[in-house]
Amino acid sequence: MNVTVRKGDTLWYYSQLFDVPLQLVIDSNEMENQESLEPGRKVAIPGYVRQTYTLDKGESFWSVATKRQLALDTLFLLNPDLNPKELKIGETIYLPVSVGKAFVKRDQPYDSEAMARDINRLTTVYPFVKRETVGKSVEGKPIYELRIGNGEKKVHYNGSFHANEWITSSVIMTFLNDYLVSLTNRRTMRGLSTAPFYDQVALSIVPMVNPDGVDLVLNGPPEDQTHREKVLKLNKGNGGFKDWKANIRGVDLNDQFPAKWELEQKARAQAPAPRDYPGESPLCEPEAKAIADLTKKRDFDRVLAFHTQGRVIYWGFEEHEPEETETMAQEFSRVSGYEPIRNVKSYAGYKDWFEQDFRRPGFTVELGSGTNPLPLSQFDEIYQESLGIFLASLYL
Repeated sequence: MNVTVRKGDTLWYYSQLFDVPLQLVIDSNEMENQESLEPGRKVAIPGYVRQTYTLDKGESFWSVATKRQLALDTLFLLNPDLNPKELKIGETIYLPVSVGKAFVKRDQPYDSEAMARDINRLTTVYPFVKRETVGKSVEGKPIYELRIGNGEKKVHYNGSFHANEWITSSVIMTFLNDYLVSLTNRRTMRGLSTAPFYDQVALSIVPMVNPDGVDLVLNGPPEDQTHREKVLKLNKGNGGFKDWKANIRGVDLNDQFPAKWELEQKARAQAPAPRDYPGESPLCEPEAKAIADLTKKRDFDRVLAFHTQGRVIYWGFEEHEPEETETMAQEFSRVSGYEPIRNVKSYAGYKDWFEQDFRRPGFTVELGSGTNPLPLSQFDEIYQESLGIFLASLYL
């Protein structure tokens, strides 16, 4: 929600008026001088939307503010062109409405278009969230990164490396939405105040690494004739793609990283396929390269890649991980009920490469249990299990 600055207004005053943490207001407007605002400029108030209200007989700004439990000056601020002494029956005014609930939908399939809509809305309501396109898929779809917080601890989440694990994107976006509601409304999550996390953690999220693959699983073959013919051929003419893990070119993106990739190549499929083909060389696919480049650029302190399924937490790679990785894995297990497993005989994954090259904690979190793609009926259970992991990754 934007407001027009009046003479003497400050960001501090707005934070008090709307009861929003000052730092969130500052970061929503990217302003160096927060004390002196030029009258007439627009300022964003995070966590709020404007709502129209039609005046009834005898109503005034005072009565409406009292009835809605609003600070009176918020109505003057949102309705600068109205004379409060000359209000009329049926006249429309604007009210500030605090967004107190998450709006990311958890009860429907979550393709790249649904995610893009949610990202647009989140960055509008919460402009302190920074969006960046860090790469593009084979089909040219944007790979989005969302960044929240100002801390020195750099934490990264990603989801949907595998196409039929799209529910991970929905879980991550739901957590993000709940986190933002908590920050702007000064609420706790699982009894934890989230305000310190914003100051202590720089959180990076890539909710959907493989948008082409997710859309293939959920919506069927693409319109592009070349890719359409290829995926149908790789899928043996079957128009249903629920078992598809790869990107649109038939490359498994989580087998693309230079962490003993050659061993993975020998053990896996030798040509493009719906799953398990590591590609012609490490990082040959644009989606995998985008995540590798982002990881190098941001220099993360820890990373969590969310997959399905198995209710396990994989950690460790060839003993390259630091000692604190085990402590973190045990805490993730405690808060989720998932089993921590070290050093599985698998190579070329994102977590493997991160631990090998950065020597920092990396985790592959396998959400839920059953057969991919997991049904939406599991969503609430999965979310409650993963919530502890999300939060623990911020406070550890």
